[in-house]
Order: sequence, then structure tokens, then C-alpha cells
Amino acid sequence: MKDLEEIEPHFWLTRSVARTVGVSLSQAMAAGALSADEYARMVSRCHDAQCSQRCMKWLGAQNGRAAAPPRFCALLDQLTALPRA
Repeated sequence: MKDLEEIEPHFWLTRSVARTVGVSLSQAMAAGALSADEYARMVSRCHDAQCSQRCMKWLGAQNGRAAAPPRFCALLDQLTALPRA
């Protein structure tokens, strides 16, 4: 099991990338499009991908809504499939 201190930044990166592409993970969960387990697995995949620095640079370069997550994102397919807010 991953330590909370180790996983927390990836929780925020996951939410930030989702928000940048117009996906509300909270709304997706409320609508039944995303389960709590799926959300936890997304955060874990973000952690395991080890691309935090690239992700933060990508997020910092965005001016408004992005059309899609970056190609290197471990969550690209899942975020693309979720409904836009």
C-alpha cells in the first residue's frame, strides 16, 4: 500500500489534468461514470507512471481548457472517455 504522503501529489495532479480537459471527477462519480475504486486506481496509475515533472510542466503551460490530456499521461484513455463538465 502506498503512503498517503507519497500518493497525495498524484491525487492533485489527476484532478488538475482532469479539470484542465473539462472533466469533473466529482461529477463523474455522482453520475455513476466513475467509481471510487476506479478513481483510486487512476491516482495510483498516475503515481506509478513517474511523469510528475512532465505533467506539472504541461499543466503550467496550459492557458485555459486543453483539448486532451498530454500523450504521455497514464490516464489519457480514461480521461478522454469520461464526460465533460
